[in-house]
Amino acid sequence: MKFWDSSALVPLYVEEATTALLQEQFADDSAVYVWWATPVECVSGVAKLHREGGFTTELYDKALEALALASSIWRPIAPTDTLRLEAIRIVRVHGLKAADALQLAAAREWSQHRPAGYHFVSLDQKLRRAARLEGFTVLPQ
Repeated sequence: MKFWDSSALVPLYVEEATTALLQEQFADDSAVYVWWATPVECVSGVAKLHREGGFTTELYDKALEALALASSIWRPIAPTDTLRLEAIRIVRVHGLKAADALQLAAAREWSQHRPAGYHFVSLDQKLRRAARLEGFTVLPQ
C-alpha cells in the first residue's frame, strides 16, 4: 500500500520525464491512497501544464478523462478535525505549504500515525524530506 501525493500522480496521466518511473511504482501496488482533495490538485496540475502549452487540447481532454476515471477508485482520506490539527503541527515543524501539510497529515492518518513501513510517493522535494523525517519510506528512491 502506498500514499500518493498529486505531484506523483499527474505524471501517470500526462507524459513527463518521470512517467515510466512512477508507472513502475504504480504497477507494484495499484491501491492508491490519497488526501481527499488530491483530485482537485491533479486537475489543477494538468490544467496548468495545458495553459503553459505543455500539450494539445486533445491530450488535455484525455488526461482529464483518465484522471476522472482513476480518481473514482482512489481511496481518499477524508478531512477531519484531527487531520487539520496534524496539518497545523506539520506546517509549524516542517514549514510546508498548507496543501502539502494536509497531504502529509492525511498520510499520517492513513498510517494510523505510525508511518514506519508505510510508503509515501511524491516528487516534491520539500514534501519528500518532511515525509522522510516523519518516518515514511519515500518513493521513488
